[in-house]
Amino acid sequence: MSATLTRTDALRDLESEVGVLIRRVRRVIGERARAVHPELMPSSYLMLGYVHDHGPLRASAMCAVFEIDKGAISRQVQHLIDLGLVDRSPDPEDGRATLLTVSADGVRRLEQVATDRREQLAESLGEWSAAELAEFAASLRRYNDALGIPGDR
Repeated sequence: MSATLTRTDALRDLESEVGVLIRRVRRVIGERARAVHPELMPSSYLMLGYVHDHGPLRASAMCAVFEIDKGAISRQVQHLIDLGLVDRSPDPEDGRATLLTVSADGVRRLEQVATDRREQLAESLGEWSAAELAEFAASLRRYNDALGIPGDR
């Protein structure tokens, strides 16, 4: 890149690199889903992670987060239940509703995938210092915050 890099050029480069990142993330999500369970769909993997991090919760709580309708959420949740990765129990605050939690097997599988993921990152980014990693994470956080909607973390 020339010394006269313009803001437009920098934004174009950023857009290009984010595109590469998105393609890689899609591929990696598929790999991680299969590592959790050979039949786990990538979209269900993301929901499993969300239930793990935010549960117990009602399936309806995920509609806004994933920007999909209740029917699609129901199908994904049923897929997770059928695979034994999520449990459903009555909501003590409303007997008509149910709460979702990640099953013990689901937690074990997710934790193993997370451990493997961190080991792969540590190896791939072995030449990066802790300060460089922290700076990159802070830049990504700032980027996500600038483009995000309040509450989508």
